[in-house]
Amino acid sequence: MKYISKFTFSIVLVLLSFSGNAQEAKSATKDSVAPKTERYGLRVGVDLFKLTRSFYEKDYRGIELVGDYRLTRKHYLAVELGNENKTVDDDQVNFTTKGSYLKVGFDFNSYQNWLDMENIISVGLRYGVSSFSQRLNSYEIYNPNQYFGENPVVIASDEYSGLSAQWIEVVAGMKAEVFNNVFVGFSFRLNRLVNQKLPSNFDNLYIPGFNRTYNGDFGVGFNYTVSYFIPIYKATVKAKAKAEKSKSKSKKK
Repeated sequence: MKYISKFTFSIVLVLLSFSGNAQEAKSATKDSVAPKTERYGLRVGVDLFKLTRSFYEKDYRGIELVGDYRLTRKHYLAVELGNENKTVDDDQVNFTTKGSYLKVGFDFNSYQNWLDMENIISVGLRYGVSSFSQRLNSYEIYNPNQYFGENPVVIASDEYSGLSAQWIEVVAGMKAEVFNNVFVGFSFRLNRLVNQKLPSNFDNLYIPGFNRTYNGDFGVGFNYTVSYFIPIYKATVKAKAKAEKSKSKSKKK
């Protein structure tokens, strides 16, 4: 009995020593794991939709430069700068609009990235301003009493300069990293005019940056971009904040 108790006591000591060594190794492994860092910087690019449209559509010339800067883990400051020259040939009017525009706003990233991924699924707002001119090329005079089924076409060259418009955009889009620091993305926009300067005896049927106007105040837009990310600095993700979030979730449950 005496030898059995000594043997049992020895086994317990051996197990405790192994347990202590395992805990030390585990803690050493945890301490050796590097804290997660996230990159902050500037992303600049171009709208491929407007750029390629200039090649296959003879009545359109345009370019748009895009950029965003990461302010926080979820918020980005966004800027878009462009120029457009478009001729619209409708059933009753033919006109040309040309000018420049600037949009400033923010995006909120709702996507939870894995590991070192930096993809974005965002919603945001923009405030846009545009300065442009309109040229009325031709128009048809409506005649309710037609004999030959045609309205007379009037050739005009009326120029309206010094026009302007301001609007708000609701934006939804995404960006995905396809190569190192190279992102491809697209976005949809719903626009609402806030203010505009109208030409005399005419209307702003197309506004650079806003696109075609519908019912006078509303418009829609789309862009397809390729951009390059320029890292400026890195920030460490605080593990303490993650632990507090998990605790708060467990309390709610």
